[in-house]
This record gives sequence, structure tokens and C-alpha cells, in this order.
Amino acid sequence: MSPRFLPSARTTNWLIVVGFLSLGYAMYMRYLVIEQSSVGLACDAGLNTWLCLSRRVMSGLFNHQVFGWTALGAALLNLIRPSAALFAIGLALTAFGVVLYNAPLAALAAGLLIVSFARPASAIE
Repeated sequence: MSPRFLPSARTTNWLIVVGFLSLGYAMYMRYLVIEQSSVGLACDAGLNTWLCLSRRVMSGLFNHQVFGWTALGAALLNLIRPSAALFAIGLALTAFGVVLYNAPLAALAAGLLIVSFARPASAIE
């Protein structure tokens, strides 16, 4: 039986860091930047700061389901050919998608990331 895709302990620690950092930043963006009415009023009034720019960029991305579709794409690629880098990208985008209003597609991507642990490891690793 061929070995399954299972990241090493060191890689798993990095994946945990990537997951928590992206989840934390997505929660910061949603609850303290996007949904905060005082920030929204200031940005709509013409305030030109990095916070308003990031608010506009994030709003544009989640309005077009970019986080969900890219998370799904990375998870599908990881399912086809598992690697730690693709898993990290899929994990980060899934965290952003779940928090930033792209939950159905990001949840499907999370399921595909979990299923990728059942796939055989690539020969390069």
C-alpha cells in the first residue's frame, strides 16, 4: 500500500500557524473593519488610509466570491496532487472564505482538504 499524504510534524506546525493567522486576520477584517459602522462612514466620506483601501479590496473580493472559488480551486489541486504548499494555500483561503461571507464554497474546499489526507503522497516527497 502506498504511503498517504501526511505532513511531517514541522510542516503541521507551520500549517497550524498559517491557519490561525489567516483566520485571525479574516476575523479582524470582518468584525473590526468591514462591519464597523464608524469605519464604513469614514471610508465612504473619503478617508484615504490603508484601512479603507483594504476594506474596499476585501469587499470587492468577497462580493465576487473570489475567496470561495480560489479556495475550492486550491483544494481540488491539492486533492489531485497533494502537497504541503497547496494545502497551506487552500487552508488560508478557506479560512478567509468561511469568515468573509463565502461559506458554502469554502466549506466544500475544507471538505476536499480533509479528503486529501486519504490520497497517496506524491513521489517527490
